[in-house]
Amino acid sequence: MEKNWWKESVVYQIYPRSFMDSNGDGIGDIKGITSKLDYLKELGIDVIWLSPVYKSPNDDNGYDISDYQTIMDEFGTLEDMDELLEEMHARGMKLMMDLVVNHSSDEHEWFVESRKSKDNPYRDYYIWRPGKAGEEPNNWTSFFSGSAWQYDDATEEYFLHLFSKKQPDLNWENPTLRREIYDMMKWWLDKGIDGFRMDVINLISKAEGLPSAPGGKKYDWGGEFFMNGPRAHEYLQEMNREVLSKYDMITVGECPGASIEDAAKYANQEGTELNMIFTFEHMDLDSGPGGKWDVKSWDLTDLKEVMTRWQKGLEGKGWNSLYLNNHDQPRMVSRLGDDKEYRVESAKMLATFLHMMQGTPYIYQGEEIGMTNVRFESIEDYNDIEIQNMYREKVIEGSEDHQKVMEAIYVKGRDNARTPIQWDDSENAGFSTGAPWLKVNPNYREINAKSALEYRDSIFYYYQELIKLRKKHDIIVYGTYDLILEEDEKIYAYTRTLGNEKLLIMCNFTGENTNFELPSHIQFESTQLLINNYHVQNSVDLSSIILRPYESRVYLIN
Repeated sequence: MEKNWWKESVVYQIYPRSFMDSNGDGIGDIKGITSKLDYLKELGIDVIWLSPVYKSPNDDNGYDISDYQTIMDEFGTLEDMDELLEEMHARGMKLMMDLVVNHSSDEHEWFVESRKSKDNPYRDYYIWRPGKAGEEPNNWTSFFSGSAWQYDDATEEYFLHLFSKKQPDLNWENPTLRREIYDMMKWWLDKGIDGFRMDVINLISKAEGLPSAPGGKKYDWGGEFFMNGPRAHEYLQEMNREVLSKYDMITVGECPGASIEDAAKYANQEGTELNMIFTFEHMDLDSGPGGKWDVKSWDLTDLKEVMTRWQKGLEGKGWNSLYLNNHDQPRMVSRLGDDKEYRVESAKMLATFLHMMQGTPYIYQGEEIGMTNVRFESIEDYNDIEIQNMYREKVIEGSEDHQKVMEAIYVKGRDNARTPIQWDDSENAGFSTGAPWLKVNPNYREINAKSALEYRDSIFYYYQELIKLRKKHDIIVYGTYDLILEEDEKIYAYTRTLGNEKLLIMCNFTGENTNFELPSHIQFESTQLLINNYHVQNSVDLSSIILRPYESRVYLIN
C-alpha cells in the first residue's frame, strides 16, 4: 500500500464558535484557537480541521457563506488567519479548511445579483425554476424540514435550497461558477493552507429534470435525485485536475448517503478525486424508520457489520476516515459509552476501538477530555436551526408531546457537540469572560482540560498515547483489518495484520465483566501489551480473559 502523510496523520476538528474566546464577547475566535495550539501540540495532533470561519450571516453557524475570501467579523481578520497558519506551521501542524460549495448564503453577492432578474449574468449560478400549477417545482424536502424550494417575488420563480432557505444551492452545471470556485480554492492554498474538508460535496450534482420523489406525497425525501448525482465524479475529477493535484494536501469529502462503491470512486487509490470521505452508516444505527429523531437502541452486532463492511470494502481500493462524533453528531461517550459511572473507561475504550482501525482518525474538540451530551431544560436554550425547525414542526405546529421531542433532542441534537469547550472549573468553564453564545454544560466543574492535564491517568493522556503508538507502529496505519467474535453481543474484537506482525484489539462495550475467548485460529509465540484502559499484568493467558466494564486492550502478537 502506498504510504502518505495524510494516512499517518491524526486530525482534530475545531468548531471555532465554541473553542476559545479571546475577547470576552462570548464567541470563540481565531486568536482563541492560536492561544491553545500548544495544548493541541501536546496532544499530538498533526492536522486541524477548522469548521467555517468565512464571512456569514450565521443562519447555519457559518455553513452559509456570504464571502469565501473574508473572515467572519466575530472570528477576527485575515491577519488573524495568517498568524494562526504561521503558528501552526511553526509547530509542525497543518490546517484543513472547511469548503462549503454545494450552497452559499443568500447574502453572497452572486445570489444578490442572481435574484435581480432572469437575464442577470449570475442567474445561472443558482438553481431557479418556475412553479408547477401554483406549487413548488417538485416535492423535495430540505434537510432542515419543509420544502426545499423558496418562492422569490422579484422574478416570480423558486430557488432550490437543500438546507435552510438562506442557503441556496449553487448550480454546478455552470462552468463559469466552477471556475470561480476553483480560483477561490487556489487562493487559499496559495496562502499556505494544507487541505479541505468538503461539506456535503456529493450533493453538487442533481438529477436531470429535477424529478419529484415518487409516492405522490406533497413533500417527500428526494435524496436519490441529489445524492451522488450523475455528474458528481466528473466535477470532482475536474476539481482534482484543476486544483487538488497541484498541491501536497489532504482532502476529505462529507458524503451522506454514499455507498462503499461510491466511496471507492470518491476516495480511489489512483488519487483522481479525494483522499477519503465521511460516511454516515454507523451514525444512523440509533435512528428508527422515522429518521434521525426517531431514536431507537442500537446493537453492537450492527455496529460490527457496518464498520467491517467499510474496512473490508475499501481495503486496497480507497481510504477510510474514522470518527465517532463531530459538530453535527452527539457526544460519543453519551451515545455509545456510559457518560456517568464509566465515563472515563468508556471514553478510552471508544478511542481505542476507533484509532486501531485502518483509516485516518478524527478527534472532535472536547472528545479528548470526555465531554458529554447536555440536557437544557428549555427549548429556548438551544441554538441549532435543525433543532428549532424540528421542534416547531413537531410540537408547536404539530401534535407531538413536548417531553418526548426534548428527549430526542437530548440524545441526537447537534448542540450536544456545540456547547463551549470546558477548559477549567472557573466561570463559563474558562471559555469566555463574557456570556457564552450557547450555555456551557453544567458538568464543567468535574470535566475540564485543566484537571485532565493534572491527572496522568486522564482521557487526554490516553489519547496522547494512542497517537504516539500510531507514529511508532506502521501496522496501526497500514495493517489489514479482520473481525473476530462476529456474533458476540458485548465484545468488539478484531485483528490488524502487516507482514509477520499482528495486533489484537478487544473492546468490552458493556458495563459488566465479560469473558473474552480467543479464536483457535489465531496463533502466536509472544505478546506485548501496547495500551489498555485498566491496570493489567502483561503476562496473561490470552486464550481466556475477563474484560472489566468498558475495558479495552491492544496486544502486539508475533
